[in-house]
Amino acid sequence: MKRIFNLLALTTISLALFYGCVNDLDTAPEVELSLEDLLDSDAEAVEGILASTYASFALTSITGPTEADIEADDAGESGFLRNIINLQDFTADGMKNRWGDNGLDPLTTASNWDNNNKFFRLLYDRSYYTIPQCNELINILNNNSFEDSEIILAEARLLRALAYFYVIDTFGKGVLSTEENIGQSDLLPEASRQELFDFVEAELLDVEPVLPERLGYGRVNKFVASMLLAKLYINAEVYTGTARWDDAATYVIAVINEGGYSLESNFVQNFSGDNENSTEIIFPLLADPITNQSYGNTTYIVNGNMNSATMETTQFGNPGGDFAWAGHRATSAWYGLFGANENELANSPDARASLFWTPGHTYEMTDYREWTNGYPSTKFRNSGAVSSIDATEFSGTDFPMYRLADAYLMYAELALRGASGTSMGDALGFVNQVRTRSNANAIAMGDLTLDFIIDERGRELNLEGHRRTDLIRFGLFTGGNYIWPWKGGVASGTSIPSHYDLFPIPINALNANSNLTQNPGY
Repeated sequence: MKRIFNLLALTTISLALFYGCVNDLDTAPEVELSLEDLLDSDAEAVEGILASTYASFALTSITGPTEADIEADDAGESGFLRNIINLQDFTADGMKNRWGDNGLDPLTTASNWDNNNKFFRLLYDRSYYTIPQCNELINILNNNSFEDSEIILAEARLLRALAYFYVIDTFGKGVLSTEENIGQSDLLPEASRQELFDFVEAELLDVEPVLPERLGYGRVNKFVASMLLAKLYINAEVYTGTARWDDAATYVIAVINEGGYSLESNFVQNFSGDNENSTEIIFPLLADPITNQSYGNTTYIVNGNMNSATMETTQFGNPGGDFAWAGHRATSAWYGLFGANENELANSPDARASLFWTPGHTYEMTDYREWTNGYPSTKFRNSGAVSSIDATEFSGTDFPMYRLADAYLMYAELALRGASGTSMGDALGFVNQVRTRSNANAIAMGDLTLDFIIDERGRELNLEGHRRTDLIRFGLFTGGNYIWPWKGGVASGTSIPSHYDLFPIPINALNANSNLTQNPGY
């Protein structure tokens, strides 16, 4: 069994401590047992509590795939990962969704955003459901001593920092709730992007030296903290107005030189149902078709890209029929990075160019609501890369939140931006390792530019929850410097306003806490 945590086996412990819907910004999870009673009843209670914090990133609820920890009309829509994909990939250039569910059309067309959109609310609510869970565990560990409590405390603080990172990145502000606020009835003040940035930075700098280099598959470690610090610093100019390229390089270099990770020889191994064997994944969000079922994890990515009407879905580990949801397709902004037309795409030597289903589909997406417009992505699949796996409704493919190829491309970007400690020779070497792993042609030093890097990040990392953030950092998301299909609600694309670099604060959050203010432009 590849799972270090059987999350559902810990349901009793987790429910006793945490179950309950967090509908406002100051509500901590409900505690129904005293700590003493809990420890008397189960000596492994702290591990169960820790598992529930990990589960908040991977599942919609530990009670099953049709339940949600937060208020949601459709439980499957409430998952952290599903909303990261919705807000990071569908709002950007490479992927579009055709369902038109309430709120999805504005995301996929980057138009008509407002604070009533349920998908903005779902990510905000999920973040502020996860943060109090971490606060409660941190409070327990600060006041009691257990075996490995220092390490578990560092894990909980890192997971809280990860949830706050997405608040910083997507909404730019919120409230800063910590273990110090447990039991507080007063509304918390609004925390600025800088204040949240400073908190996350301090937390990560504190826990990074404490965490071991490995804690077991599926758990955070020293290098996950380094990757998150690098992500925070590489985007610092966007978040705070002050570039921190040198600091980003420090932690990317630590991951590369000290982490012991290596590029997986088979690119697809990173996105298959047996990807726990990958040598490249630094931090996965766990999925399992039996024990960790969710419509909000990679099931959303895999099933959403499948349709029995045009595809042979079983080869990707999807049973087809009702389990093939016919929702997502890539656009020419993604596969066009491999070839300017269907023939060039088909003839590309790059293995990544083959991860689109083209028969029965058109290269151009003249109608994003039409399934056969654009190519479904087969990058994520539920089949095995090196082992035989039966087709199942729920995906067993873990989501590679951080992996080494990302670190290599971050290093190259930082070298181009002049970060201390980097060299252009190493940058070129890392980029070419990423490319030649997929049989793409190596590039020369003269080809290595920032324009090349943003394109290579698209080729390598699209549909992994990074694209919107990357485009914003490169100044390409809003405005008219870069146009993609259906940007601004127009088939050929058009400029979108600069305030779209942040999402609106959801109306329910504003109503719950009068100290919060709306982002400009909404």
